[in-house]
Amino acid sequence: MLQKDPCQKQACEIQKCLQANNFRDSKCQAVIQELRKCCARYRKGRSLVCSGYDKEEVEKLKPKSTSQ
Repeated sequence: MLQKDPCQKQACEIQKCLQANNFRDSKCQAVIQELRKCCARYRKGRSLVCSGYDKEEVEKLKPKSTSQ
């Protein structure tokens, strides 16, 4: 039996909020923060919804190259 993604509810709430607000993410920051909290609560690999978020966070932590 497949387990339900623990952060799917928050991801769906983000989609609803974005659609209701003409995709202005500034109007949905509270809902986005709830997804971040959920992703932080579950270890990597437990939530497919968070896999993109996890990759985004890793990219933010990488040192920026200084091109000359």
